Parts: sequence; C-alpha cells; structure tokens
Amino acid sequence: MPASSPLFAIADRIDRITGAAGRAAAYLTVGIVGLQFLVVLLRYAFSTGSIWLSETIVYAHASLLLLAAAWTLREDGFVRVDIFYAEASARMKALIDLVGALFLLIPFACVLWWLSFPYAMRSWAILERSHETSGLPLVFLLKTLIPVFALLLALQGVSQAIRAAYVLARNRAGKR
Repeated sequence: MPASSPLFAIADRIDRITGAAGRAAAYLTVGIVGLQFLVVLLRYAFSTGSIWLSETIVYAHASLLLLAAAWTLREDGFVRVDIFYAEASARMKALIDLVGALFLLIPFACVLWWLSFPYAMRSWAILERSHETSGLPLVFLLKTLIPVFALLLALQGVSQAIRAAYVLARNRAGKR
C-alpha cells in the first residue's frame, strides 16, 4: 500500500478534518481565559457575578475538550503508559496502534455515538436550556458535540488504523 494510495488519501482527508476541528477549538482557549478573567474581575472588583458568563466558560471548556480530542490523538498528545510502547520497534508500535484502533478506539466511539445521538436529539426536540433562570438557552448545542466528538474520534481511529496497517505491510514487504 503506497503512501499515494486511495486509503492514504482518506487518512489524509480525515487528518485535515480533525486538524481543522482541533485548531478551531484551540481558539476557544483565548475566549475561556478572557471570560474567566472577566468573571473574576466582576466578582472581586464589583461584587457581582453572572451565571450566563460562568456557563459560557463551562460550555467553551467542554467544547474545547470534545472538538480537540481527535486532533490530540492525531498529534499523539494523549498520555499513555509507555512501559512497552516507548522502547518498541516501529512494527510493534504499528501493531499496538492497529489493534488499539480496531478493537478499542473505534468500537468505543461507535457505542458512544449510538448512545449519545438520541440523547442529543431529545435535547434538540425540546430546545433544552439551562436550569438556571438566567442561564444559557443552548444546552442542546452542547449536547450535540457529544456525538460529534464520537464521530471525530472514530474517524481519527480509522486514519490511525490505515497508517498502522501501512507500516505493517511495508515492514512485511521489506522482510521478504
């Protein structure tokens, strides 16, 4: 499977999608910091607070986590126990990545999507809003990010599996 194969084109397209979602979500960090500063300033300098601002920070933080997770996976940014993986050969790392993607990551993401999609749709059906009187009327949008998270994670798992299979196939072909 050469790097110019259609499967690699699919993996590259997936990487671009998750990268775009992650980079877009990264801009939320600026908003989170600014809003948190504003909340602290209002609370301590003016002795006032805002449920709306506080919920906006929580929503932005959740959105950042949900939208950037697949990008973090792509960039190998998740913490893992590197007892075996760190010293493993490229072939063993590819085998671990392939097995992990096919038997753990993708099934988990599919089950999460299957469970969260109806949850988000129920929220949309009633246009769910905050339980707080002056809270945000956008809970349904936040809940929509859960199946989006699952979809992005599953897609990144497919990309990871394609790349790992390529490494395994290349190593097998090189040993003949």
